[in-house]
Amino acid sequence: MKEKIMKHSIRLFESKGFSEASIQDIVNTLGVTKGTFYYYFSSKEELLTQIQLNYIDYMLEEQQRIIEQPDRTWKDKLSEVILMTIQAIEDRGSSARIFFRELLHITGDSLDLIKKKRDQFRLNVQSIIEQGMESGEFRDDLPAEMVAFSILGACNWCYTWFKPDGSKSDTEVAAVYTEMFLNGLKL
Repeated sequence: MKEKIMKHSIRLFESKGFSEASIQDIVNTLGVTKGTFYYYFSSKEELLTQIQLNYIDYMLEEQQRIIEQPDRTWKDKLSEVILMTIQAIEDRGSSARIFFRELLHITGDSLDLIKKKRDQFRLNVQSIIEQGMESGEFRDDLPAEMVAFSILGACNWCYTWFKPDGSKSDTEVAAVYTEMFLNGLKL
C-alpha cells in the first residue's frame, strides 16, 4: 500500500502541484481512509521526502554502476551518465518533475539529506570530469566544477521540455548533449 500511495501521489503532485494536492485528494484517488495514509506517512512532507529520496537514490545507484565499469573510458562514463540522466527523465518522468519542482516544500533534516545526495551526484560527475582531465581525455583548462554544473543543468532542465514521443529520442538528445560537451572538453 505504501508504494501505491506514493505512485498515486506522484501523479497527483504532478498534475495539481504539491501545495494544491491534499491528503484527502490522495486518499480519494485510492479509495482509502486518511488513517491508511497516516499508517505509512506522518505527513504530506514525509511522503514527498520519500518520493525525492527514491528518485535520487535510484540516480546515485545507476551513476555508481556506470562509474565502477573498469573497462570504460572517462569519456564513455560521462556519456553514459548524460544518457542515464535523460533516460531517467523519460522513464520516471513524473518522479523527475516532482524531484526538480517540489524540493522547496521539504524542510529540516530531510532537506539536508536530499541536498547532500544531490551534491553527491554532482560531485560524482565532477570527479569523472577531473579524472578525464588527469588522464588526458579532456582538456584541463576549464574548471571541472563549472563543467559539471553546466552538464547537469542542461540534462536536468530536460524535464521541462523533453517528450518521449517527440521528434528526438532520449538517446538522440543525450548524443547531442554528449557531443556538445565533449567537443568543448576534448584536446
